[in-house]
Amino acid sequence: MTGDPNLDPYRDAVARRGAGDFHVTLWSSEYSQQLRFDVFTQICPLAGTRILDAGCSRGDFAAYLIERQIEFEHYVGIDALEDVIQHTRQRNLPRCEFHCGNFVTDPAQLAIGDPEVICISGALNTMRTRELIRVLDAAWASTSQSLLFNFLSDRCKNRAGRNQYPARRHNTIKLLDWALRQTTAVRFRQDYFPAGHDATILMSREQSAVSKIKLD
Repeated sequence: MTGDPNLDPYRDAVARRGAGDFHVTLWSSEYSQQLRFDVFTQICPLAGTRILDAGCSRGDFAAYLIERQIEFEHYVGIDALEDVIQHTRQRNLPRCEFHCGNFVTDPAQLAIGDPEVICISGALNTMRTRELIRVLDAAWASTSQSLLFNFLSDRCKNRAGRNQYPARRHNTIKLLDWALRQTTAVRFRQDYFPAGHDATILMSREQSAVSKIKLD
């Protein structure tokens, strides 16, 4: 874990702010975080599902679901920073478990809890494209129903502003093409921030594939 440069900005935030501070998530505000969570719940049915949150940080998405009474079956959160995971476990969120692990270097982490839906919110923003696609490949292989992720879109208007380190914008058309090569069941949103700052993709397995997985 110590050799993964993607984690350096998060480590720096923990060192400066402490493991329980909101800013260890590297989101600019709680509003922007919640808006992304709103989109997740609007486009993907999560009630009754086993969820894996890759890059869960403080477990804010689990807390969001509980506050809004979205009755998921079970939630697994994975984050590579031990101090943050220890803080998250102390929140005692019901039907949730939290693991310290690096799903970038150890993709097997993405299969913990036999997830039906894998969610990735924000964790892709510090990755290079090749690394990001490798993570998405592993996540798609590990989920039995859906993969749901957001990223900073390169198809935004100029007024969305440039992102400062460590954030990177990703090739939106390339990611849509990758998703459509895995499944025809793809939903796309880029309407929730001014100027198209952020984008969300939901991929679901075709019904025949889901049925086969359940029968197996």
